[in-house]
Amino acid sequence: MKAWQVNEWCEPEGMTLAEVELPEPGAREIRIRNRAAALNFFDILLVQGKYQARPPFPFTPGSEVAGIIDRVGSDVRHFAPGDHVQAMVSMCGYAEYSLAHEHRVFHIPDSMSFPEAAAMPVIYQTSYLALKDRGGLRAGEWLLVHAAAGGVGSSAVQIGKATGARVIATVGSDEKLEFCLAQGADFALNYSDEKWADEVKRITDGHGADVIYDPVGGDIFDQSTRCIANEGRLIVIGFAGGRIPTIAANRILLKNISIVGCYWGGYVERHTEYAAKAQAELIRMYEAKQIKPVVSREYPLAQAPAAMRALAERKITGKVVLTME
Repeated sequence: MKAWQVNEWCEPEGMTLAEVELPEPGAREIRIRNRAAALNFFDILLVQGKYQARPPFPFTPGSEVAGIIDRVGSDVRHFAPGDHVQAMVSMCGYAEYSLAHEHRVFHIPDSMSFPEAAAMPVIYQTSYLALKDRGGLRAGEWLLVHAAAGGVGSSAVQIGKATGARVIATVGSDEKLEFCLAQGADFALNYSDEKWADEVKRITDGHGADVIYDPVGGDIFDQSTRCIANEGRLIVIGFAGGRIPTIAANRILLKNISIVGCYWGGYVERHTEYAAKAQAELIRMYEAKQIKPVVSREYPLAQAPAAMRALAERKITGKVVLTME
């Protein structure tokens, strides 16, 4: 089978499309003939050697796939060859076939396309965990979502609206404002304007944001502490902006705020039952038309470096997906 491989830390263009041996599933594993694989920003960091995980060489990036089950391991009970599924995989997504543990494989409804299905698992699970469990978002609260035009940000906007929150979205360019409003945001701001935090306070009549969803870090995190509400929760999703921020503890004390981490991968490793429960609720939301993965661009598998470059240059709204025949 064909698979993209990383043989040294590099830019996406340094990856190699190689012919590799077809993997055999273990006892509780499922082999999927991929029809689509979604890209995430952390894939780029992983290839560059800048992510918190540093796998041994060679490895294949990619954590979200959708396709048709080709073979199941001996102890798999709830899936069979021919099933249409989406799955979260461990660094084997940019390939014609992937292996996944059965507790990270989910049936997809007939109404869901393979590109949509591939674009859903990691980002929607991350936002669900962040907003429902880690942040405790409640109906009527103000939710501030940074980088809201990206895959993970747009999923947070949609889940926030499904929860009944009032949503303020921020993006890095005016061109993306309308996209955020189309996903359900009540307000959209450009955080290139240094006064965006003041605008959040104005929109909320001085109350501030009850929950802040931050996959950016850096200066955006720093400014978020200026517009968070008393007893607010600032959820740390990642550091796409590059700088890992810090905060003076007196700011946490004086406003009774919580700084909450949301590392989805580590959480589901320790709570193996969580992913299936969360996905069942997300599929319910999808079928109720409360959420819908946005696939803005598709590339064939052979063009994975170009797809990653488009994502790295922030040219994308929603998700980028690789497709396989």
